Amino acid sequence: MKDSASNKSKNQEKGDINRLNEIEYFDPFLERNLEHPTTDCETLTHLLKASLGTGILAMPQAFQSTGLLTGVFATIFVSVVCTFCSYILVKCAHILYRRTKVTAMSFADVAEVAFANGPSWSRKFSGLARQAVLMLLFVTYFGTCCVYTVIIATNFQQVVTHYSGTQYDIRYYISVLLVPLILLSYVPNLKYLAPVSMVANLFMACGLGITFYYLLIDVPNVWDRPQVGSLDTFPTFFSITVFAMEAIGVVMPLENNMKTPKHFLGLFGVLNIGMGGVTVIYILLGFLGYLKYGEITEASITLNLPTGDIAAQLAKIFISLAVFCTYGLQFYVVLEIAWNRVQSTYEKATTFHNYILRTVLVVSSVVIAVAVPTIGPFIGLIGAFCFSLLGIIGPVVIEFATCWENVTLWMKFRNSLMIIVGILALVFGTSSSISEIAAMYLPGNIVKDVPHNGTLPVAAL
Repeated sequence: MKDSASNKSKNQEKGDINRLNEIEYFDPFLERNLEHPTTDCETLTHLLKASLGTGILAMPQAFQSTGLLTGVFATIFVSVVCTFCSYILVKCAHILYRRTKVTAMSFADVAEVAFANGPSWSRKFSGLARQAVLMLLFVTYFGTCCVYTVIIATNFQQVVTHYSGTQYDIRYYISVLLVPLILLSYVPNLKYLAPVSMVANLFMACGLGITFYYLLIDVPNVWDRPQVGSLDTFPTFFSITVFAMEAIGVVMPLENNMKTPKHFLGLFGVLNIGMGGVTVIYILLGFLGYLKYGEITEASITLNLPTGDIAAQLAKIFISLAVFCTYGLQFYVVLEIAWNRVQSTYEKATTFHNYILRTVLVVSSVVIAVAVPTIGPFIGLIGAFCFSLLGIIGPVVIEFATCWENVTLWMKFRNSLMIIVGILALVFGTSSSISEIAAMYLPGNIVKDVPHNGTLPVAAL
Protein backbone atom coordinates (compact mmCIF):
# COMPACT_ATOMS: atom_id res chain seq x y z
CA MET A 1 0.00 0.00 0.00
CA LYS A 2 2.82 2.34 0.92
CA ASP A 3 4.62 1.52 -2.33
CA SER A 4 1.43 2.13 -4.28
CA ALA A 5 0.85 5.46 -2.56
CA SER A 6 4.49 6.40 -3.09
CA ASN A 7 4.30 5.57 -6.80
CA LYS A 8 1.08 7.56 -7.14
CA SER A 9 2.72 10.52 -5.44
CA LYS A 10 5.73 10.29 -7.72
CA ASN A 11 3.52 10.08 -10.81
CA GLN A 12 1.59 13.13 -9.63
CA GLU A 13 4.81 15.06 -9.09
CA LYS A 14 6.02 13.99 -12.52
CA GLY A 15 2.73 15.13 -14.03
CA ASP A 16 3.02 18.50 -12.29
CA ILE A 17 6.57 18.90 -13.62
CA ASN A 18 5.42 18.02 -17.13
CA ARG A 19 2.61 20.60 -16.95
CA LEU A 20 5.07 23.23 -15.76
CA ASN A 21 7.35 22.33 -18.64
CA GLU A 22 4.45 22.64 -21.09
CA ILE A 23 3.76 26.15 -19.80
CA GLU A 24 7.44 27.05 -19.83
CA TYR A 25 8.05 25.78 -23.33
CA PHE A 26 4.69 26.71 -24.85
CA ASP A 27 5.42 28.46 -28.14
CA PRO A 28 2.35 30.43 -29.26
CA PHE A 29 3.82 30.99 -32.71
CA LEU A 30 4.26 27.30 -33.46
CA GLU A 31 0.74 26.65 -32.21
CA ARG A 32 -0.82 29.45 -34.27
CA ASN A 33 -2.91 28.00 -37.08
CA LEU A 34 -4.09 30.48 -39.72
CA GLU A 35 -6.07 29.69 -42.84
CA HIS A 36 -4.66 32.65 -44.76
CA PRO A 37 -1.45 33.86 -43.03
CA THR A 38 0.35 36.93 -44.35
CA THR A 39 4.05 36.97 -45.19
CA ASP A 40 6.54 39.49 -43.82
CA CYS A 41 6.42 41.40 -47.11
CA GLU A 42 2.61 41.53 -47.11
CA THR A 43 2.58 42.70 -43.49
CA LEU A 44 5.14 45.38 -44.29
CA THR A 45 2.98 46.53 -47.19
CA HIS A 46 -0.04 46.89 -44.91
CA LEU A 47 2.00 48.73 -42.29
CA LEU A 48 3.37 51.19 -44.84
CA LYS A 49 -0.12 51.88 -46.13
CA ALA A 50 -1.52 52.36 -42.63
CA SER A 51 1.24 54.80 -41.63
CA LEU A 52 1.68 56.53 -44.98
CA GLY A 53 -1.69 58.20 -45.18
CA THR A 54 -2.87 61.59 -46.34
CA GLY A 55 -1.23 63.12 -43.26
CA ILE A 56 2.07 63.16 -45.14
CA LEU A 57 0.68 65.92 -47.38
CA ALA A 58 0.56 68.23 -44.34
CA MET A 59 4.20 67.68 -43.36
CA PRO A 60 5.51 70.82 -45.14
CA GLN A 61 3.10 72.86 -43.03
CA ALA A 62 4.38 71.01 -39.96
CA PHE A 63 7.97 72.00 -40.84
CA GLN A 64 6.74 75.57 -41.32
CA SER A 65 5.83 75.51 -37.63
CA THR A 66 9.26 74.33 -36.43
CA GLY A 67 11.82 75.37 -39.02
CA LEU A 68 13.86 73.06 -41.23
CA LEU A 69 16.47 71.79 -38.77
CA THR A 70 14.15 71.44 -35.78
CA GLY A 71 11.57 69.75 -37.98
CA VAL A 72 13.96 66.94 -38.91
CA PHE A 73 14.85 66.06 -35.30
CA ALA A 74 11.29 66.57 -34.04
CA THR A 75 9.92 64.22 -36.71
CA ILE A 76 12.45 61.56 -35.69
CA PHE A 77 11.40 62.01 -32.05
CA VAL A 78 7.70 61.60 -32.85
CA SER A 79 8.45 58.55 -34.99
CA VAL A 80 10.44 56.95 -32.16
CA VAL A 81 7.55 57.56 -29.73
CA CYS A 82 4.92 56.06 -32.06
CA THR A 83 7.12 53.08 -32.96
CA PHE A 84 8.12 52.45 -29.35
CA CYS A 85 4.51 52.41 -28.15
CA SER A 86 3.51 49.98 -30.90
CA TYR A 87 6.57 47.88 -30.03
CA ILE A 88 5.74 47.55 -26.34
CA LEU A 89 2.11 46.72 -27.13
CA VAL A 90 3.19 43.74 -29.27
CA LYS A 91 5.90 42.80 -26.76
CA CYS A 92 3.32 42.66 -23.98
CA ALA A 93 1.06 40.58 -26.22
CA HIS A 94 3.87 38.05 -26.73
CA ILE A 95 4.41 37.81 -22.97
CA LEU A 96 0.69 37.31 -22.35
CA TYR A 97 0.45 34.66 -25.10
CA ARG A 98 2.79 32.45 -23.08
CA ARG A 99 1.17 33.21 -19.73
CA THR A 100 -2.34 32.39 -20.93
CA LYS A 101 -1.38 29.78 -23.57
CA VAL A 102 -3.16 31.50 -26.44
CA THR A 103 -1.78 32.16 -29.90
CA ALA A 104 -3.25 35.57 -30.76
CA MET A 105 -4.89 38.55 -29.11
CA SER A 106 -6.54 41.74 -30.28
CA PHE A 107 -5.63 45.13 -28.78
CA ALA A 108 -8.66 44.84 -26.48
CA ASP A 109 -7.67 41.30 -25.45
CA VAL A 110 -4.16 42.48 -24.52
CA ALA A 111 -5.57 45.31 -22.39
CA GLU A 112 -8.07 43.06 -20.61
CA VAL A 113 -5.64 40.19 -19.93
CA ALA A 114 -2.87 42.55 -18.81
CA PHE A 115 -5.17 44.23 -16.29
CA ALA A 116 -6.73 40.93 -15.17
CA ASN A 117 -3.28 39.47 -14.43
CA GLY A 118 -1.72 42.69 -13.20
CA PRO A 119 -1.47 44.28 -9.75
CA SER A 120 -4.47 44.19 -7.43
CA TRP A 121 -5.60 47.72 -8.30
CA SER A 122 -5.87 46.92 -12.01
CA ARG A 123 -7.82 43.66 -11.88
CA LYS A 124 -11.21 45.20 -11.22
CA PHE A 125 -10.73 47.42 -14.29
CA SER A 126 -9.97 44.61 -16.77
CA GLY A 127 -13.46 44.60 -18.30
CA LEU A 128 -13.51 48.40 -18.46
CA ALA A 129 -10.09 48.42 -20.17
CA ARG A 130 -11.37 46.06 -22.86
CA GLN A 131 -14.55 48.03 -23.54
CA ALA A 132 -12.67 51.34 -23.58
CA VAL A 133 -10.18 50.10 -26.19
CA LEU A 134 -12.96 48.66 -28.36
CA MET A 135 -15.01 51.84 -28.18
CA LEU A 136 -12.08 54.16 -28.93
CA LEU A 137 -10.87 52.00 -31.83
CA PHE A 138 -14.32 51.67 -33.38
CA VAL A 139 -15.21 55.35 -33.13
CA THR A 140 -11.82 56.50 -34.45
CA TYR A 141 -11.55 54.14 -37.40
CA PHE A 142 -15.20 54.33 -38.38
CA GLY A 143 -14.91 58.11 -38.33
CA THR A 144 -11.76 57.85 -40.44
CA CYS A 145 -13.67 55.77 -42.99
CA CYS A 146 -16.32 58.51 -43.16
CA VAL A 147 -13.72 61.21 -43.74
CA TYR A 148 -11.84 59.12 -46.31
CA THR A 149 -14.93 59.13 -48.51
CA VAL A 150 -14.95 62.93 -48.34
CA ILE A 151 -11.23 63.11 -49.20
CA ILE A 152 -11.59 60.85 -52.23
CA ALA A 153 -14.69 62.67 -53.47
CA THR A 154 -13.18 66.13 -52.99
CA ASN A 155 -10.01 65.39 -54.95
CA PHE A 156 -11.97 63.89 -57.85
CA GLN A 157 -14.33 66.88 -57.70
CA GLN A 158 -11.39 69.27 -58.12
CA VAL A 159 -10.06 67.38 -61.16
CA VAL A 160 -13.48 67.03 -62.85
CA THR A 161 -14.31 70.69 -62.21
CA HIS A 162 -10.95 71.79 -63.62
CA TYR A 163 -11.45 69.97 -66.93
CA SER A 164 -15.25 70.17 -67.33
CA GLY A 165 -15.86 73.58 -65.85
CA THR A 166 -19.00 72.19 -64.18
CA GLN A 167 -19.36 72.32 -60.39
CA TYR A 168 -21.30 69.38 -58.98
CA ASP A 169 -22.21 69.09 -55.31
CA ILE A 170 -19.66 67.12 -53.28
CA ARG A 171 -22.47 64.85 -52.09
CA TYR A 172 -22.90 63.53 -55.62
CA TYR A 173 -19.27 62.39 -55.74
CA ILE A 174 -19.55 60.80 -52.30
CA SER A 175 -22.67 58.88 -53.35
CA VAL A 176 -20.95 57.54 -56.47
CA LEU A 177 -18.34 55.93 -54.20
CA LEU A 178 -20.91 53.72 -52.44
CA VAL A 179 -20.78 50.68 -54.73
CA PRO A 180 -16.95 50.67 -55.22
CA LEU A 181 -16.45 50.92 -51.45
CA ILE A 182 -18.88 48.06 -50.79
CA LEU A 183 -17.02 45.88 -53.29
CA LEU A 184 -13.71 46.82 -51.63
CA SER A 185 -15.12 45.89 -48.21
CA TYR A 186 -15.95 42.40 -49.53
CA VAL A 187 -12.24 41.48 -49.68
CA PRO A 188 -12.42 38.61 -47.16
CA ASN A 189 -9.23 39.01 -45.11
CA LEU A 190 -5.86 40.73 -44.78
CA LYS A 191 -4.18 38.08 -46.94
CA TYR A 192 -6.30 39.04 -49.95
CA LEU A 193 -6.23 42.71 -49.00
CA ALA A 194 -2.41 42.77 -49.33
CA PRO A 195 -2.48 43.30 -53.13
CA VAL A 196 -4.89 46.20 -52.59
CA SER A 197 -2.46 47.77 -50.13
CA MET A 198 0.34 47.19 -52.64
CA VAL A 199 -1.65 49.01 -55.32
CA ALA A 200 -2.36 51.80 -52.82
CA ASN A 201 1.36 52.13 -52.13
CA LEU A 202 2.06 52.31 -55.86
CA PHE A 203 -0.56 55.04 -56.33
CA MET A 204 0.79 56.97 -53.35
CA ALA A 205 4.35 56.56 -54.68
CA CYS A 206 3.29 57.94 -58.08
CA GLY A 207 1.47 60.87 -56.47
CA LEU A 208 4.37 61.67 -54.17
CA GLY A 209 6.86 61.15 -57.01
CA ILE A 210 5.14 63.84 -59.07
CA THR A 211 5.02 66.08 -56.01
CA PHE A 212 8.75 65.60 -55.38
CA TYR A 213 9.39 66.48 -59.03
CA TYR A 214 7.83 69.91 -58.52
CA LEU A 215 9.58 70.37 -55.18
CA LEU A 216 13.02 69.76 -56.70
CA ILE A 217 12.64 72.39 -59.44
CA ASP A 218 14.34 75.71 -58.66
CA VAL A 219 15.00 74.80 -55.04
CA PRO A 220 15.86 77.86 -52.88
CA ASN A 221 18.94 77.99 -50.67
CA VAL A 222 18.46 76.08 -47.42
CA TRP A 223 19.50 79.12 -45.38
CA ASP A 224 16.69 81.17 -46.92
CA ARG A 225 14.27 79.44 -44.56
CA PRO A 226 14.20 79.55 -40.74
CA GLN A 227 16.07 76.62 -39.21
CA VAL A 228 14.36 76.87 -35.81
CA GLY A 229 10.72 77.81 -35.25
CA SER A 230 8.83 79.39 -32.40
CA LEU A 231 7.60 77.50 -29.35
CA ASP A 232 4.19 79.03 -29.97
CA THR A 233 3.78 77.11 -33.24
CA PHE A 234 5.34 73.83 -32.09
CA PRO A 235 1.96 72.40 -30.96
CA THR A 236 0.82 72.59 -34.59
CA PHE A 237 3.77 70.48 -35.67
CA PHE A 238 3.19 68.03 -32.85
CA SER A 239 -0.49 67.49 -33.61
CA ILE A 240 0.08 67.08 -37.36
CA THR A 241 2.98 64.64 -37.04
CA VAL A 242 1.74 62.46 -34.18
CA PHE A 243 -1.66 61.84 -35.67
CA ALA A 244 -0.32 61.47 -39.19
CA MET A 245 2.11 58.69 -38.20
CA GLU A 246 -0.06 56.87 -35.67
CA ALA A 247 -1.32 53.43 -36.79
CA ILE A 248 -1.83 51.66 -33.45
CA GLY A 249 -5.21 50.25 -34.47
CA VAL A 250 -3.79 47.99 -37.18
CA VAL A 251 -0.71 46.76 -35.28
CA MET A 252 -2.33 43.79 -33.51
CA PRO A 253 -4.46 42.68 -36.50
CA LEU A 254 -1.29 42.67 -38.63
CA GLU A 255 0.69 40.70 -36.02
CA ASN A 256 -2.19 38.26 -35.48
CA ASN A 257 -2.31 37.41 -39.18
CA MET A 258 1.44 36.93 -39.71
CA LYS A 259 2.93 33.62 -40.77
CA THR A 260 6.06 34.45 -38.75
CA PRO A 261 4.94 36.83 -35.96
CA LYS A 262 8.40 36.79 -34.33
CA HIS A 263 9.60 38.84 -37.30
CA PHE A 264 7.29 41.71 -36.41
CA LEU A 265 9.62 42.85 -33.63
CA GLY A 266 13.39 43.01 -33.45
CA LEU A 267 15.96 45.54 -34.62
CA PHE A 268 15.31 44.69 -38.26
CA GLY A 269 11.75 43.52 -37.76
CA VAL A 270 8.76 44.52 -39.86
CA LEU A 271 7.74 47.28 -37.42
CA ASN A 272 11.12 49.03 -37.34
CA ILE A 273 11.73 48.70 -41.07
CA GLY A 274 8.26 50.00 -41.92
CA MET A 275 8.32 52.94 -39.53
CA GLY A 276 11.91 53.77 -40.48
CA GLY A 277 10.96 54.02 -44.15
CA VAL A 278 7.88 56.07 -43.35
CA THR A 279 9.94 58.48 -41.24
CA VAL A 280 12.44 59.10 -44.06
CA ILE A 281 9.61 59.90 -46.50
CA TYR A 282 7.89 62.20 -44.00
CA ILE A 283 11.12 64.10 -43.38
CA LEU A 284 11.93 64.45 -47.09
CA LEU A 285 8.50 65.76 -48.06
CA GLY A 286 8.25 68.07 -45.04
CA PHE A 287 11.76 69.46 -45.54
CA LEU A 288 11.57 69.93 -49.32
CA GLY A 289 7.98 71.20 -49.27
CA TYR A 290 8.69 73.96 -46.79
CA LEU A 291 12.04 74.74 -48.44
CA LYS A 292 10.29 75.19 -51.78
CA TYR A 293 7.21 77.20 -50.77
CA GLY A 294 8.17 78.81 -47.46
CA GLU A 295 5.45 80.92 -45.89
CA ILE A 296 2.94 80.21 -48.66
CA THR A 297 2.93 76.49 -47.83
CA GLU A 298 -0.65 75.18 -47.87
CA ALA A 299 -2.29 72.70 -45.49
CA SER A 300 -1.95 70.08 -48.23
CA ILE A 301 1.18 70.34 -50.35
CA THR A 302 -0.77 69.33 -53.47
CA LEU A 303 -2.55 72.70 -53.28
CA ASN A 304 0.79 74.40 -53.98
CA LEU A 305 1.24 72.49 -57.25
CA PRO A 306 0.43 74.33 -60.52
CA THR A 307 -3.31 73.92 -61.14
CA GLY A 308 -2.98 74.00 -64.93
CA ASP A 309 -0.43 71.18 -65.22
CA ILE A 310 -1.61 67.73 -66.18
CA ALA A 311 1.06 66.17 -63.95
CA ALA A 312 -0.30 68.05 -60.92
CA GLN A 313 -3.81 66.81 -61.64
CA LEU A 314 -2.47 63.28 -62.00
CA ALA A 315 -0.86 63.59 -58.58
CA LYS A 316 -4.28 64.35 -57.07
CA ILE A 317 -5.84 61.40 -58.88
CA PHE A 318 -3.11 59.00 -57.76
CA ILE A 319 -3.38 60.14 -54.15
CA SER A 320 -7.18 59.85 -54.25
CA LEU A 321 -6.92 56.28 -55.55
CA ALA A 322 -4.37 55.51 -52.83
CA VAL A 323 -6.79 56.76 -50.17
CA PHE A 324 -9.58 54.70 -51.76
CA CYS A 325 -7.48 51.54 -51.47
CA THR A 326 -6.50 52.45 -47.91
CA TYR A 327 -10.18 52.54 -46.95
CA GLY A 328 -10.15 48.74 -46.94
CA LEU A 329 -7.41 48.55 -44.31
CA GLN A 330 -9.05 51.12 -42.03
CA PHE A 331 -12.39 49.34 -42.52
CA TYR A 332 -10.88 46.01 -41.45
CA VAL A 333 -10.36 47.34 -37.90
CA VAL A 334 -14.02 48.43 -37.71
CA LEU A 335 -15.28 45.15 -39.16
CA GLU A 336 -13.24 43.01 -36.77
CA ILE A 337 -14.64 44.81 -33.71
CA ALA A 338 -18.25 44.74 -34.95
CA TRP A 339 -18.11 41.12 -36.14
CA ASN A 340 -16.66 39.87 -32.86
CA ARG A 341 -19.54 41.55 -31.06
CA VAL A 342 -22.07 39.95 -33.43
CA GLN A 343 -20.52 36.50 -32.98
CA SER A 344 -20.56 36.80 -29.20
CA THR A 345 -24.23 37.82 -29.28
CA TYR A 346 -25.54 35.48 -32.00
CA GLU A 347 -23.94 32.03 -32.03
CA LYS A 348 -25.54 31.13 -35.39
CA ALA A 349 -23.93 34.04 -37.25
CA THR A 350 -22.62 32.88 -40.64
CA THR A 351 -20.45 34.24 -43.44
CA PHE A 352 -23.62 35.57 -45.06
CA HIS A 353 -24.30 37.70 -41.99
CA ASN A 354 -20.68 38.85 -42.08
CA TYR A 355 -21.17 40.32 -45.55
CA ILE A 356 -24.44 41.92 -44.52
CA LEU A 357 -22.54 43.61 -41.69
CA ARG A 358 -19.84 44.79 -44.11
CA THR A 359 -22.50 46.32 -46.36
CA VAL A 360 -24.28 48.04 -43.47
CA LEU A 361 -21.05 49.55 -42.14
CA VAL A 362 -19.98 50.92 -45.54
CA VAL A 363 -23.44 52.32 -46.28
CA SER A 364 -23.46 53.97 -42.84
CA SER A 365 -20.08 55.62 -43.42
CA VAL A 366 -21.16 56.96 -46.82
CA VAL A 367 -24.53 58.17 -45.52
CA ILE A 368 -22.83 60.10 -42.70
CA ALA A 369 -20.37 61.63 -45.19
CA VAL A 370 -23.25 62.66 -47.48
CA ALA A 371 -25.25 64.10 -44.60
CA VAL A 372 -22.29 66.04 -43.12
CA PRO A 373 -19.48 66.51 -45.66
CA THR A 374 -17.85 68.93 -43.20
CA ILE A 375 -17.49 66.12 -40.67
CA GLY A 376 -13.69 66.26 -40.81
CA PRO A 377 -12.98 68.59 -37.87
CA PHE A 378 -15.32 66.61 -35.59
CA ILE A 379 -13.60 63.34 -36.49
CA GLY A 380 -10.33 65.19 -35.95
CA LEU A 381 -11.40 65.98 -32.40
CA ILE A 382 -12.30 62.33 -31.78
CA GLY A 383 -9.05 61.20 -33.36
CA ALA A 384 -6.99 63.54 -31.18
CA PHE A 385 -8.61 62.17 -28.07
CA CYS A 386 -8.61 58.50 -29.09
CA PHE A 387 -5.17 58.22 -30.69
CA SER A 388 -3.50 59.93 -27.72
CA LEU A 389 -5.03 57.40 -25.35
CA LEU A 390 -4.71 54.37 -27.63
CA GLY A 391 -1.42 55.07 -29.36
CA ILE A 392 0.73 56.46 -26.55
CA ILE A 393 -0.79 56.29 -23.07
CA GLY A 394 -2.55 52.92 -23.49
CA PRO A 395 0.47 50.76 -24.41
CA VAL A 396 2.54 52.28 -21.60
CA VAL A 397 -0.13 51.52 -18.97
CA ILE A 398 -0.51 48.00 -20.41
CA GLU A 399 3.24 47.43 -20.00
CA PHE A 400 3.07 48.54 -16.37
CA ALA A 401 0.24 46.05 -15.77
CA THR A 402 1.97 43.23 -17.68
CA CYS A 403 5.41 43.61 -16.06
CA TRP A 404 4.27 44.92 -12.67
CA GLU A 405 6.39 42.42 -10.73
CA ASN A 406 9.57 43.45 -12.57
CA VAL A 407 9.20 47.20 -13.06
CA THR A 408 12.64 48.80 -13.12
CA LEU A 409 13.59 52.39 -12.42
CA TRP A 410 14.39 52.85 -16.12
CA MET A 411 10.95 51.55 -17.13
CA LYS A 412 9.30 53.96 -14.70
CA PHE A 413 11.28 56.87 -16.12
CA ARG A 414 10.74 56.18 -19.84
CA ASN A 415 7.08 55.23 -19.43
CA SER A 416 6.41 58.34 -17.37
CA LEU A 417 8.00 60.36 -20.17
CA MET A 418 5.73 58.60 -22.70
CA ILE A 419 2.67 59.44 -20.62
CA ILE A 420 3.69 63.11 -20.57
CA VAL A 421 4.11 63.02 -24.37
CA GLY A 422 0.67 61.39 -24.66
CA ILE A 423 -0.94 64.07 -22.52
CA LEU A 424 0.70 66.78 -24.63
CA ALA A 425 -0.56 65.08 -27.80
CA LEU A 426 -4.03 64.95 -26.28
CA VAL A 427 -4.00 68.62 -25.33
CA PHE A 428 -2.43 69.90 -28.57
CA GLY A 429 -4.53 67.73 -30.86
CA THR A 430 -7.77 68.50 -29.09
CA SER A 431 -7.13 72.24 -28.99
CA SER A 432 -6.18 72.23 -32.68
CA SER A 433 -9.40 70.45 -33.64
CA ILE A 434 -11.55 72.67 -31.44
CA SER A 435 -9.97 75.75 -33.04
CA GLU A 436 -10.73 74.35 -36.50
CA ILE A 437 -14.35 73.65 -35.56
CA ALA A 438 -14.71 77.13 -34.07
CA ALA A 439 -13.23 78.76 -37.17
CA MET A 440 -15.67 76.81 -39.35
CA TYR A 441 -18.87 77.35 -37.40
CA LEU A 442 -18.51 80.71 -35.70
CA PRO A 443 -20.93 83.36 -37.03
CA GLY A 444 -19.69 84.68 -40.34
CA ASN A 445 -17.45 81.64 -40.93
CA ILE A 446 -20.05 78.91 -41.46
CA VAL A 447 -18.97 76.57 -44.23
CA LYS A 448 -21.72 74.86 -46.17
CA ASP A 449 -19.46 72.50 -48.03
CA VAL A 450 -16.36 70.46 -47.47
CA PRO A 451 -13.17 72.37 -46.54
CA HIS A 452 -11.39 73.60 -49.64
CA ASN A 453 -8.30 71.45 -49.32
CA GLY A 454 -10.12 68.14 -49.11
CA THR A 455 -7.58 66.67 -46.73
CA LEU A 456 -8.18 64.85 -43.49
CA PRO A 457 -7.78 67.13 -40.47
CA VAL A 458 -4.49 66.59 -38.74
CA ALA A 459 -5.89 64.95 -35.65
CA ALA A 460 -7.73 62.27 -37.62
CA LEU A 461 -4.76 61.25 -39.73
